Amino acid sequence: MISTVKSAGILGIDGYIVDVECFASASIPKFDIVGLPGASVKEAYNRIKAAIKSTGFEFPNMAVTVNLAPADMIKQGTAYDLAILLALLKCTLLCDVSLDGKCFAGEVSLSGNVRRTNGILSMCIAARDAGFSEMYVPFDNINEASVVDGINVFGVRDINELVMHLLKGDVLTPAKCEKDGLFKLTYENIPDFRDVKGQEQVKLAIEVAAAGMHNILLVGPPGTGKSMLAKRIPGILPPMNFEEALETTKVYSASGNIGAGETLITRRPFRSPHHTMSAAGLVGGGQIPQPGEISLATGGVLFLDELPEFSKDATDGLRQPLEDGEVTITRVGGRFRFPSKFMLVCAMNPCKCGYYGHPVKPCSCSRAMIDKYLTKVSGPLLDRMDIQVEVPSLSYEKLSEKEFSEPSEKIRERVMNAREIMAKRYKGTGITSNGQLTPAMIRQYCVLDDEAQLVMKNAFERMGLSARGYDRILRVARTVADMHSSDNIKKEHVAQAVQFRNLDRKYWKNI
Repeated sequence: MISTVKSAGILGIDGYIVDVECFASASIPKFDIVGLPGASVKEAYNRIKAAIKSTGFEFPNMAVTVNLAPADMIKQGTAYDLAILLALLKCTLLCDVSLDGKCFAGEVSLSGNVRRTNGILSMCIAARDAGFSEMYVPFDNINEASVVDGINVFGVRDINELVMHLLKGDVLTPAKCEKDGLFKLTYENIPDFRDVKGQEQVKLAIEVAAAGMHNILLVGPPGTGKSMLAKRIPGILPPMNFEEALETTKVYSASGNIGAGETLITRRPFRSPHHTMSAAGLVGGGQIPQPGEISLATGGVLFLDELPEFSKDATDGLRQPLEDGEVTITRVGGRFRFPSKFMLVCAMNPCKCGYYGHPVKPCSCSRAMIDKYLTKVSGPLLDRMDIQVEVPSLSYEKLSEKEFSEPSEKIRERVMNAREIMAKRYKGTGITSNGQLTPAMIRQYCVLDDEAQLVMKNAFERMGLSARGYDRILRVARTVADMHSSDNIKKEHVAQAVQFRNLDRKYWKNI
């Protein structure tokens, strides 16, 4: 006899439907799985056989062939266990039970329990889009799966519970998610800008970067507060909307980084990988491609401290994701797509010892050593940093001030006001901030008057800007104008955007 049960797999962070076809015949008992199964899928036989016997059901004493269709896609993971088990039980206990409109995904333990599985959120979305009315997932995944509208999601603890529900009904109840309560976001435990002494110009640059989701580079000697400033950026970013939270949660779900009982990731990520990280760890990859740090930072901040200490392969791997907003990794098993819509924040010293250009401490590096250190940051990557600012050493008077600086809450209000202006302007275009503007949209929304054109022309000729650098200055100028609630980009807005990008003339001019 032949039985078919619907399941779901995951490719990158996107789910797709898998037909689990089971053919059982009265012959010498054996068990085969076909359809390009990975190692973890092939091992499903041992898990499922033990689970069926542990729960007191009959394992078919027949020759069994299980096909996972589409058969030309490599199947990885343990999400097919539940559907394979039900396809076997359709030969005995569940032969008269209809499974139409139902999709099953989850790992089965030897005792018959259903264990947490990665990528369930994407699988539920795929099942809904394919027209299924019911989705059965591990109980530990029920919170993340319940956010998907248009499909009834059931959490399964063990095989007995599921079989009883399929035979009699009403044993399991569909999960409900109150989305209104998900986005009551607090900014507790996020460091506050009120603790940062001085550095007013740097704070302004960070505020503009946060408002437009622009990439920013902080350069300065050790101990000036570069890392301290970067770690406070999440506190001035606006809350995530549902679409942003859903995309970020899909990445975390697919990589197994979502917490137990967590519904949606509603706080913007802040990822700060160590400089010894490999290119695959930063960008994504592996034999079975997994999201890298840039994808885990989607919707939030990726902070690269000590930028020149990262490997050249790793930093150069950022170039394409920064432009396209996604990473595509091609393997024999298919093409894996991971989002990479993040705000890049980088910090570095001006030289190996850190004191090149310091007003008091002498630099111990030779010119050749300085040039070698700075060239670790490639020109194309530097060109993609919208804002480049120096973080100078502070005077004793600034450090000894007893008054707190402006709190993050006040800065966040201004950032959110600018974001509201952008949201109205770009409604229906698919983008939410100036940092995402395409060249065509720059020509439409970043129109300069005659005075602003003159400032831009002088800056272009003096700085030797590339076409990309020109576009990025216009994006920052658009954000500066939005911060001042100005519909038009004026000369002062362009001048400030140029000032925020002038740092490479100081440090990289001799290279």
